[in-house]
Amino acid sequence: MTPDEIQELFTSRGDAFHFARWERPIVPVVFGVDNQTLPIIKGAIEAVVALAGHKMAETDPELGGNLMLFFLRDWSELTALDGLARMVPGLDDTLVRLEREGANQYRYFRFEENGAIRAAFVFLRMDESLSDMAAEDLALAQAVQVIVLWGTRAFGETSPLARLPDGQVVLRPEIAAVVRAAYDPLLPVAGRDGMALSLRLSARLRAG
Repeated sequence: MTPDEIQELFTSRGDAFHFARWERPIVPVVFGVDNQTLPIIKGAIEAVVALAGHKMAETDPELGGNLMLFFLRDWSELTALDGLARMVPGLDDTLVRLEREGANQYRYFRFEENGAIRAAFVFLRMDESLSDMAAEDLALAQAVQVIVLWGTRAFGETSPLARLPDGQVVLRPEIAAVVRAAYDPLLPVAGRDGMALSLRLSARLRAG
């Protein structure tokens, strides 16, 4: 990928560039799925974390869990969860907007003082579109979308997944390569200088 293409992946509305990755080990907690689906979701997260060369843990000493995934039938279900509004500021207004827009997913990130990802919250309203996806594919798509802070331009028109001729669904090779490069220990854990960071990521893609 060219530096310009990489920069687009971390750019949101208003041309705001924001790159961030995890620094602390990732501890996923999943709500709203059955015991058969839970290993599939955690397995996808483990695979993407391994791709990045990052780590997972059994618990976060400060937060308990730091990657929380909620599977819902309706956005209103979130209003009954005590304490969630404290962890996700502005949740009530966000739910109104999500309902109005007919959205089926929402991600919220919290950050460390140095800008690294501190926690992530993934909310999935299982409408017909998401329910039609295989659990493995849905889990992989969600895992890759929280391993780094992608911009809103990243996957608005193109999925991070690709289907092989044999029917297997995998991460698009260029997206997998960006994830690996993003966790190079010589890169900063966060940054807003799009040109500089995109050039450094592009150099690592070429080297890889």
